[in-house]
Amino acid sequence: MPIKNNIGTHFLLLCVAIIWGSSWTAGRVLSNGIDSDTPANLGPATAAWLRYAIVVIMFYFWYLCKSMVGDNVRFLPPDQYTWRSMIVLGALAVMIYQLFFMHGMKWTAAGDASLIIPINPVFTVLLAYPMLGQKISKRILFGLLFSIIGVIIIIGWSPNTEIPFDERILGDLMIIVAALSFAASSIITKITIQEKNEINITATEIVIWYSFIGWLLLSPWMFYEIIGNPLPQPSKTEILMILYLGSFSTVLAYVWFAMGIERIGPTSASSYIFLVPVFGVLTGWALLEENISMSMIIGFTMIVIGVREVQKEDERMNSHSN
Repeated sequence: MPIKNNIGTHFLLLCVAIIWGSSWTAGRVLSNGIDSDTPANLGPATAAWLRYAIVVIMFYFWYLCKSMVGDNVRFLPPDQYTWRSMIVLGALAVMIYQLFFMHGMKWTAAGDASLIIPINPVFTVLLAYPMLGQKISKRILFGLLFSIIGVIIIIGWSPNTEIPFDERILGDLMIIVAALSFAASSIITKITIQEKNEINITATEIVIWYSFIGWLLLSPWMFYEIIGNPLPQPSKTEILMILYLGSFSTVLAYVWFAMGIERIGPTSASSYIFLVPVFGVLTGWALLEENISMSMIIGFTMIVIGVREVQKEDERMNSHSN
């Protein structure tokens, strides 16, 4: 369908890219503070727990409204198998991802991290080999190699040298672990939808259920941070960042992205994901005075080329197997 007939949808997807891109800067502010004079007041796990408290409230308020107008909603997983799947997904997509994301943002630059995360689709295809038995071709390995070289360029030649190199390495590795965790959750989501097709579990239900369970799984980590210490006193900026990450980055952007997939298809909608790092770098530069260099552009370009090669080959292999 022509763009002019879906201009509103494309605008929403652009907003999604801006929101998700700026969320890296928000995560850096929550984890490390704005600068040396205004350090963070919340521990990484506490900030993540507060973020998902907002997510759970918003999702279940929406479910409550739907139920009040007569829609059939399932507030919790319907059977034991789905519960087990949601616990695994809550651990991977929320607890592990958020802990490594928030701790990683404490040690690395927002722009650097946002440039690394687009490698996530490559991880998804690679993990599909042991988890789904999907084959890996030479073209996929080439795309992986190209993407890894891009990541190495971003990490090794980052212009944000005011952050010590060993700290940036640690933070970037944590972001890579977060990406791996989320890639694994994407595959388990696909498996759950396929295996429980008879009860019509939707992707939205899965996200809501594992958000709730993941929030509960974050609770022990949050209590570990605050027990024996004075109650944290978040600043107004930190409160705004938590509200922004919870309501806009996690809930609203997800809804808009799902609308985009429904209206213009997954391929066109997913193309906007490649704008996320651009806005991540720009917001880090504008709000945190992070640096931009040619090495970041080269590294990001190599990641995008590698990811596209992997995605094209994955689509080709799937079409031949069907």
